[in-house]
Amino acid sequence: MTQEAIFAGFGGQGVLSMGQILAYAGMIENKEVCWMPSYGPEMRGGTANATTIVSDVAISSPILTKFDSVVALNQPSVDKFEARVKVGGNIIYDSTNILNPPTRTDINIYAVPGSAEAVKLKNIKVLNMIMLGAFVRATKTVDEETIMKALAQVLPERYHKLIPLNKQAFDIGTSYIK
Repeated sequence: MTQEAIFAGFGGQGVLSMGQILAYAGMIENKEVCWMPSYGPEMRGGTANATTIVSDVAISSPILTKFDSVVALNQPSVDKFEARVKVGGNIIYDSTNILNPPTRTDINIYAVPGSAEAVKLKNIKVLNMIMLGAFVRATKTVDEETIMKALAQVLPERYHKLIPLNKQAFDIGTSYIK
């Protein structure tokens, strides 16, 4: 199985981290991975996205024009990437912040109120883990348990005290996918 995904939003929302954590999870599961971040010079507040490919076979190119899945954290990301989802693919979006949701009928659309759930957890920075939880449950790209192992590798040790909160956020995200 190959999953070609893009995580997109504003700088500071954790989109690069989502892709990186997924890539690490793929490596832990001995899969082929590619993680390619992209961000403007503004960083926080500018646009950011990360293309992540996880595959059971060798990856021929990291450059993609169509995606199996899009995780969009803001309206510009939905507007830019909705048309680039492959037929039968997925778009998972933060329904708290997106006023014009995706409308395609040939893809799976998952509305996840990630920002609202992050506010309930009193830490907006876990938005990315909520959305990653929804992505992993919807796509089954890696085992859900592997994500926490990957997070422990990606997250600097001084922030390991936040792993339980991130696990809680991840589980909330998975609960939105039936």
